[in-house]
Amino acid sequence: MSGPFSSTLTLAVGTVLVCAVTVLWLSSVRSVLRAVATQGIALGLVALILGAHLRDAGLIATAAVVLAVKGVAIPVLLGKAGGGALDRERRPLVNVPASLVASAVLIVLAFAAARGVAAFVGTTAGRLVPVGVATLLLGFFVLVSRRRPIFQMVGLLLVDNGIALVAFLCTAGVPFLIELGVSLDVLLGVVVLMVLAQRLRAEFGDLDLDELAELHD
Repeated sequence: MSGPFSSTLTLAVGTVLVCAVTVLWLSSVRSVLRAVATQGIALGLVALILGAHLRDAGLIATAAVVLAVKGVAIPVLLGKAGGGALDRERRPLVNVPASLVASAVLIVLAFAAARGVAAFVGTTAGRLVPVGVATLLLGFFVLVSRRRPIFQMVGLLLVDNGIALVAFLCTAGVPFLIELGVSLDVLLGVVVLMVLAQRLRAEFGDLDLDELAELHD
């Protein structure tokens, strides 16, 4: 593997993980969505770098889909569901310092658990597989540690991005039609959740799950 290929791929993959950790650090919807958009772009660049290196037109087309859907469309739709730049996660189930400690633990766990897979693949891309596993675990942590539906949507997206990253690094990508279908499914899910979030905001004026539970009681 050439030096430029290895360094650019490592940078793009590292950006995916950094954005996942950044989501745990931030509480502003606008800032979190910037991190999500950056992660989507970085994920698309991973596919593009691999596609260009392998001269795989299908993988390059997949990169274009990821860039358009996960780097642009989904963050924009999540922004509309989030209720504006001032909307924040005020009372997460796990506070920021504890979340960052948990993220460090999850990253170490991911690297320990995926070490065998990385050794089995045996390529420059394969050695980065633990980063994808870490992104997936951080996505699950966001799902269980945040109260607001918008942040749980973000957690679901992080899980999907982690799975896609592992697929790209292990197998040099997934078939174009499969990735297109998965991306469109995620996009459809975000649209449905966005409509539901807007209806809840219109009815109750807040999207905090604790507040909604109190209204139910």
